Amino acid sequence: MHMSVPADPAIAGGNFYPKYTARNPIARLLVDRFLASLLDLAQQSGAKRVHEVGCGEGFLSTMLAQHGFTVRGSDVASAAIAIARGRAAELALPASFGVADLYDLAPDRDGAELVVCCEVLEHLADPVRALQLLARLARPHLIVSVPREPLWRLLNLARGRYWRELGNTPGHLQHWSTAGFLALLAQHLEVRVVRTPLPWTMALCRRR
Repeated sequence: MHMSVPADPAIAGGNFYPKYTARNPIARLLVDRFLASLLDLAQQSGAKRVHEVGCGEGFLSTMLAQHGFTVRGSDVASAAIAIARGRAAELALPASFGVADLYDLAPDRDGAELVVCCEVLEHLADPVRALQLLARLARPHLIVSVPREPLWRLLNLARGRYWRELGNTPGHLQHWSTAGFLALLAQHLEVRVVRTPLPWTMALCRRR
C-alpha cells in the first residue's frame, strides 16, 4: 500500500507499495475485492456526500466519485493531495481535496454523511483518540478498515517480505484481529455491517 508520510510524529509512515495500481494478478484480485466491499458499504449507507480522511493520493475517493458520490478528501501530505487533485481533474470527477491533519478536523466544518477512513488507524500511536474524532465527524455513517492480523503478517512472510519484522509492515503500530477491531469500534459506534475481504477487516458504522 502507498501511505503518505505524515507530519504528525504520533503517526507512523507506511511502506511504499502501490497496492491500488499493482499489476500482480493475486494482489489485483485482493484489491478488487477490497474496493468492491468499500463500494458496497458506501452504497448501503445511503449517503451522497463523502469525506475520506487520510485519502493519500485519492484512489478510493476517485473510485467513489466515479460511482456517483460527491467526495472530498483530506490528508496531511501535500504531495499526496497534489496527486489526488490532478487525478480528479483529469477524470472530471466531483471530488475535491485539501491538506489537513486528522486531529485538526472539526465536526461542524468537516463532518459528512459518510466518513471513510481506510488503512489509517494501524499507523496511529493513539487510534482511540482518532476513532473518537471520526465518530464525531460521522453524520451519521463511518466506514473504517484495517489489516486483519495475524493473517496480514503471515501473508507478508509467505511472500518473503519483512522477515526481520516478523511480517509486520513498516509503519504498522497497531494490530487487530477482526474480533478485536470490532470490539474497539463497538465502544464508540454502532457497528452495522462487516466485510472481511482478504486480508482486511472493514466495517460500516453509525454514530450513536
